[in-house]
Amino acid sequence: MWAVAGMFVALGCAAGVLIIGMGIRGKPLTTSDDDDGPTEEGLFARLTVGMLALGAVGAVAAGGLVFLLTGWPVAAVAAGALAAWMIYSVERQDGPSELERTEAIATWTEMIRDNMAGAAGLEQAIISSARLAPIAIRPEIGRFVNRIEDSSLSDSLADLGDDLDHRSADLVIAALSNAARMESRDVGDLLARLSESIRSDVRMRLRIETSRSSIRTSARMVIGVTAFTVLFLFLFANDLLDAYDSLGGQVWMALVLCVFSLSAFLLRGLSDIEMPDRFIRREEADAES
Repeated sequence: MWAVAGMFVALGCAAGVLIIGMGIRGKPLTTSDDDDGPTEEGLFARLTVGMLALGAVGAVAAGGLVFLLTGWPVAAVAAGALAAWMIYSVERQDGPSELERTEAIATWTEMIRDNMAGAAGLEQAIISSARLAPIAIRPEIGRFVNRIEDSSLSDSLADLGDDLDHRSADLVIAALSNAARMESRDVGDLLARLSESIRSDVRMRLRIETSRSSIRTSARMVIGVTAFTVLFLFLFANDLLDAYDSLGGQVWMALVLCVFSLSAFLLRGLSDIEMPDRFIRREEADAES
């Protein structure tokens, strides 16, 4: 009976940890009814039913196994939460990465510039770029070509910016929209500078990612050494862990695990790169306010 109770407690705590983590990160659990489709911010838009079921089974299995081996409810809850977090933290690679999309936008910008250098108009240059557009953004460019047949170039570009939903793409879309309205003659030079700026951003982020990978490595080493130490003591020096069989020992274990979890969360936060919002969204927010 206690094993079954430990399993359910572990599952409930795993769900609580997941919800608290999403709340701290400022991301909603579900998408709103007004959304056209699932977004990256929605938890259940990113997690399939199978992934949620796998996380629940993993939490119950890990929590129940630890409780049966140790008899420690706090350790069972921690094991269940850790198992669920490890499963949920696995990011699905359904599409290109952020850096790949950024690089693709820079390449697409250069393609438009080269097409315009060949005496093609702005609209024709963008349409021509769709045939050889980078794979990472080809679906969005294809929808733009289909859309432009029934709407103006400015409206189609605005919709393209929403489809791409990327900070670097906003710069390119703004330049193309201004050129479409005012027939600017220096669009080629502007696009060249924009593409170089975007590529510089990619190189900078790659350097940052390389430097911050050492923080992730340190976090993994700390977690691994701690887990190995606990396992070694449990197998070969179990008498040193008898103090945790009492209620006071479980309270201290909970306190230690909370401190350890907070430290791991802070280490993870140091390795993340917080990107600013799209400036078009900021302009819209300012206009509404």
